[in-house]
Amino acid sequence: MTMSDGRPVIGLVGAGGISRAHLPALLELGSRVLVLRRTGAEALVAAHSEAPVPLEIVDSLAELLDRSDVVDVVTPTPTHLDIVRAALEAGCDVVCEKPLARTAADARELADCAAATGRRLFPAHVVRYFPEYLALKRAVDRGEAGRLAVLRFLRSGSFPASGWFADLEASGGVIMDQMFHDLDQARLIAGPVRSVSALRTRSSRDGHRLEVGHVILTHASGAISQCSGVWGPPSLTFSTEYAVTGDAWTLRHSSLDGGGGAALEDDSSDVLDPYGPYTAQLREFFAAMTGGPAPRVSVEDGVEAVRIAEAALESVATGAPVSLVPEA
Repeated sequence: MTMSDGRPVIGLVGAGGISRAHLPALLELGSRVLVLRRTGAEALVAAHSEAPVPLEIVDSLAELLDRSDVVDVVTPTPTHLDIVRAALEAGCDVVCEKPLARTAADARELADCAAATGRRLFPAHVVRYFPEYLALKRAVDRGEAGRLAVLRFLRSGSFPASGWFADLEASGGVIMDQMFHDLDQARLIAGPVRSVSALRTRSSRDGHRLEVGHVILTHASGAISQCSGVWGPPSLTFSTEYAVTGDAWTLRHSSLDGGGGAALEDDSSDVLDPYGPYTAQLREFFAAMTGGPAPRVSVEDGVEAVRIAEAALESVATGAPVSLVPEA
């Protein structure tokens, strides 16, 4: 149900924490937004009561799919398969919050469903749109680090409040959820992954859950990536860091101190998007839907990131490295 001026109607499925980042970005696009009635939907819509574009709550997924051109799925990971598949089969293009699905088999099923229905499916790997990571990719592509040898990524924050994150079967824990962005970045920067080794620990302190994960990726190029993720106590400040070392230079960033380094020196307009990463991501997706260039993240990127994270979980379970061979 496209608006009279040609802009698509967008259906938002999910009203949890990440919806508060997606909805303002959707409203920036100037389209009508339909929000599925679920826990938190009324509060989410009320917080944007002054939005200059129409915003409406609908009672059922069937109604939302019938009235939408594009569906943005921001629900818990284990629900992605059924919702995204239903949206694609209803003829909608879909944006899906990371990870695309809880398992690689489910992610592949969604990619195949998109191909079969002729609809577009975009995994929301928003860190690819953050300026410090965009600048890292550009610096590496320009050869500033030289031949890559060791890449280190760290992402820390408090243990999520929503209970489903603590369910390892549902969320995959810190590796499948929080660290997912850094696994995707490692593959983007250093290329295909050939083996994965991982460990994870869970504990509690003063009544607070704690979880730490470490994943080692061996790339086909010979480079090694070390990704670490921490879910800590409520007092732990969210932070990100990287150090990418080659035979010529090390590119560094830390959100705690500004990081400096060559990776942050590029301030060209296509790196520093004035709308912010969530809006930049959605603008790129919507441009692709209307004949623009392909976005920087593809459905195959979404599938491969889930494959890597799932291999890490297998390594945690078995205590052994897991080989990743290219998909047939």
